[in-house]
Amino acid sequence: MIDISNMKELGRAIRDRRRELGYTQAFLADYAGVSASFLSELENGKETIQTGKMLEITSLLGMDICLRRRGE
Repeated sequence: MIDISNMKELGRAIRDRRRELGYTQAFLADYAGVSASFLSELENGKETIQTGKMLEITSLLGMDICLRRRGE
């Protein structure tokens, strides 16, 4: 399990998993139907108003956002 408290950590977790699976940014972006620049910005932790607010609110509520691989 990975505890996520900011967009940098979320981006790092996404990048690490993509690399673990051997996917390039171009492959994953195409597969997901997004631009490579969007994926790059996500992996670099670029904040959006909605996501940043969501992290702030959950933090204020004393909640942690965690990622886990399905089936584990």
